[in-house]
Amino acid sequence: MTAFMEGHDLWEAVESDYDITPLPNNPTLNQIKYHKERITKKAKAKSCLYAAVSPTIFTRIMRCDSVKEIWDFLKKEYEGDEKIRSMKVLNLLREFERQQMKESESVKDYSDKLIEIAESQTSCERLCSDMGSGLF
Repeated sequence: MTAFMEGHDLWEAVESDYDITPLPNNPTLNQIKYHKERITKKAKAKSCLYAAVSPTIFTRIMRCDSVKEIWDFLKKEYEGDEKIRSMKVLNLLREFERQQMKESESVKDYSDKLIEIAESQTSCERLCSDMGSGLF
């Protein structure tokens, strides 16, 4: 999601959570343009985050006032703290190591199950490393 927001030049609105100051009396064209740009970036960032979540989560984040508040809520909701993320990776590794094919199971079903566990583990590891380096 951060890559998407950065690609659309919206990440600053999330990360810095800047305040939008009111325009002064008799603003210049540049001041008007800058003011409108900052308002638009915040609105677009909020819209992107709203569009990326399920209706259930949307009803919970629509009460948040700022884009930063929404982002922090989503990080907490989906990731937990670092210890929990590390435990998820370890649990997936253990689950992968304990897998044995049952007699009633086809080779395709067994391989699909192994691939699913491996993909979950890889995804979880990638997410943990992104979180550790501040990219998420």
